[in-house]
Amino acid sequence: MKLMYSRPILRDLSQGARIAFVRQFRAKTQDEIAGLLGATGECRRRTMTRYEKGDRNPTTARAKLIAELLNVNYHAIKQYDYKEPLDFIYTLLWMEELLPNYHFDVDDVFITDVDFLNTINAFLKEWEIMKRKRKNREIKYSTYIEWKLSYSFEDRK
Repeated sequence: MKLMYSRPILRDLSQGARIAFVRQFRAKTQDEIAGLLGATGECRRRTMTRYEKGDRNPTTARAKLIAELLNVNYHAIKQYDYKEPLDFIYTLLWMEELLPNYHFDVDDVFITDVDFLNTINAFLKEWEIMKRKRKNREIKYSTYIEWKLSYSFEDRK
């Protein structure tokens, strides 16, 4: 029996929707992840359901554990406060999943922090390269999503 791949759909930019997207991309069930989180009982899946629906938000420690279990950068699924460039970067990456033809121009944003702006500009250049590779079919969709879910500018310094 051949398993068919189903591309996950991002319903919105909420933390829960992002967690659900990643879980589906990883082909994991809510029950599997809940079990790995240590939830027990008949309704152990309820924990993940509540996170994914936005009824509850995981603590920072729990979100880090979920990110580890799903093998993604914590910034991909954390609550964003936009105090660091990765929050902004991941919002742009998720926006592309939600609105595939969305275009962002850094010139339209007023940012006075030079380091922040340099980080964003470096990311945008790398992102354009990856989008071009995807468009030209040099890389698969799954490779492109893996890049997005594990992106960290720390690796590039």
